[in-house]
Amino acid sequence: MAATGDDAAAMDSISRAPAAHLAALNPVMSSSPAAQGEGPEVVAETPAVVPKKPSTNSDGGVETAEEAVEPAEPDINELCTDMFDKMSVFLQGELTATCEDYRLLENMNKLTSLKYMEMKDISINISRNLQDLNNKYASLQPYLDQINQIEEQVSSLEQAAYKLDAYSKKLEARFKKLEKR
Repeated sequence: MAATGDDAAAMDSISRAPAAHLAALNPVMSSSPAAQGEGPEVVAETPAVVPKKPSTNSDGGVETAEEAVEPAEPDINELCTDMFDKMSVFLQGELTATCEDYRLLENMNKLTSLKYMEMKDISINISRNLQDLNNKYASLQPYLDQINQIEEQVSSLEQAAYKLDAYSKKLEARFKKLEKR
């Protein structure tokens, strides 16, 4: 299929393009010694023949050097700028959210630290009070021992009183017998 219209004009301009321009587009030609050894003035005067590539596409589209060199459309530039602006806003939001998360975590750590400090103070006070109670109990221990001894003595005295009461009842019963006789 032969190129017509704009495609034909594009291929015609490629065949007339300077060799330096083609060397940049075609690495095979730029590696040849003739293309590397000559200066740009000589290359500009010599028209280069571009080897044709066999086309298997049915649309007959050929990529031209003009399409590759052509400046980007303003719509694409605006879209790219808009995309970069939106990406910047997105990334800024992500970083801000991450910073806020770290601030929240830092505040939670500070509060937790304060709570643990309060609990530490409370446990120190409890420990101190327990130690004071243990010291007071130790100072009261002799008195408690005396109370236990007095309780034992009262118990033995009570037993003696019961025995004495029983003996006095027997004695009274005998005395009444002797009186009746």
